[in-house]
Amino acid sequence: MIGFIKKLFGIGPSVNYAQLVKEGAQIIDVRTSGEFASGHIKGSVNIPLQSLSTNLQKIKKDKPVITCCASGMRSASARGILKSNGYQHVYNGGGWTSLNSKLNNQ
Repeated sequence: MIGFIKKLFGIGPSVNYAQLVKEGAQIIDVRTSGEFASGHIKGSVNIPLQSLSTNLQKIKKDKPVITCCASGMRSASARGILKSNGYQHVYNGGGWTSLNSKLNNQ
């Protein structure tokens, strides 16, 4: 059961998000456009979760993808959607403020 939960939320070995970004990872923020406008990670792309499936063409399959949102719940769902659509290297970055801190402190 714990393994299932870890897999669902993309929890696993420690991820160096800053290194992933240096290697060309795309940061996809799945919050609403209003949430995104109130603050976001520089360079991230806003694709709200409810429209993710119809905007997959905006996300490159040959680059790692880091999803983020407000708390980590929607980004976990987004990770699942991307994985089920053939994206291989998808990471749940969790809440955008936490991810932003990790990007600036790693």
